[in-house]
Amino acid sequence: MLLASQPPPCSRQPYWQKIPFWRDVSEEQFLSYRWQVANTIQGTSKLAAFLSNVLPDNIPHALPSSSRLGHIKTRNTLIEDVLEGVTKAPMSLRVTPHIMSMIDWNNPLEDAICRQFFPLGSNILPDHPMLTLDSLHEEADSPVPGLVHRYPDKALFLATSVCPVYCRFCTRSYAVGANTDTVAKHSQKPSRKRWEAVFSYIEHTPNITDIVVSGGDAYYLQPEHIMEIGTRLLSIPHIRRIRFASKGLAVCPSRILDTTDTWAAALVALCSQGRQVGKHVALHTHFNHPNEITWVTELAAQCLFEKGVVVRNQTVLLCGVNDNVNTMSFLIRRLADMNIQPYYVYQGDMVRGVEDLRTPLQTILDLEQHIRGTIAGFMTPSFVVDLPGGGGKRLAASYQTYDRESGVSTFVAPSVKGGQKVYKYYDPIAGD
Repeated sequence: MLLASQPPPCSRQPYWQKIPFWRDVSEEQFLSYRWQVANTIQGTSKLAAFLSNVLPDNIPHALPSSSRLGHIKTRNTLIEDVLEGVTKAPMSLRVTPHIMSMIDWNNPLEDAICRQFFPLGSNILPDHPMLTLDSLHEEADSPVPGLVHRYPDKALFLATSVCPVYCRFCTRSYAVGANTDTVAKHSQKPSRKRWEAVFSYIEHTPNITDIVVSGGDAYYLQPEHIMEIGTRLLSIPHIRRIRFASKGLAVCPSRILDTTDTWAAALVALCSQGRQVGKHVALHTHFNHPNEITWVTELAAQCLFEKGVVVRNQTVLLCGVNDNVNTMSFLIRRLADMNIQPYYVYQGDMVRGVEDLRTPLQTILDLEQHIRGTIAGFMTPSFVVDLPGGGGKRLAASYQTYDRESGVSTFVAPSVKGGQKVYKYYDPIAGD
């Protein structure tokens, strides 16, 4: 019998069949990674056709607190607003069928998943005046293209600039995805010449012991590329830990289960190779809301768990998505029950076009205060701020000062480049 505090497992229903386009899609088809890629929604024409097919004639009223959305009352006005938002957004549009199937299209303005991927033109607020395109200054800490070396013993390998989905709030909107009307991207496409320069730097920098392979998203590396990168890194004596960063488990979990695709097998093989030589290989993924989890997700997570893959999750705190205790607590418990370690909850980064998604620092402080102690310590995430200007990750509660009226908080990060430099985080400017 399930305890009251335990969420029940998801029922094995064909949840995608509520989408008219996919009413006749079988389970076998939907679980095919090839089918998921072929039916991913990209571009405004495909998006408009999809929305015309799924939205009701009349859209429920927006949340009372958001007068900006009060005019959206019909299907056509919502479609027009979304298309306007896409032209203003720094990220191009790409959303998988798995995610499209989990959105409540009868109430899209209040749906936590919809909010993460579909910008509304009337909801895009002016950017904070202290915002910069590469707010974390990753390019300033890049000794060779595609590598960020900020921390003494850790480096970030940006192996690709492509993802299975594009989140509105992406930290790397300066580089990830196709060019948009507002941002010309500094692309990091897969290239052996570029990779070789990265490997050479790592091999000649013995203080680096930990590598995060990201992008973009490691899901969009071919299985042979996963093996090539992982094997090469494992062969470097001073590398002890490798983490592959991918949102794939959250947005396209069926790939893990697809026996015709070998991405998961490549990851499992690398984890096994790592254990044989006493090195740690793990997958870091990205769930933001419990509604992103289905029975397919549960099966995929169980598959990785049974095969010995350590999975950790990094959540981004987003206004109207997960910025309340109940939602965040439920997400953490759902992840823990799937043997996915809740690793980080990030304060939303200062990136273009997402002021409506950012929260004040006080929100993350309150969340940690209410959540810590209600969940086992090893399954309680760290609540952190990735500091603008290159200060790296710091515990949100470790601020030096926080003026709640001005919304300015200060932090120090003596262990990263910059020494005693004071880093500032800026709350979103209040306004409707």
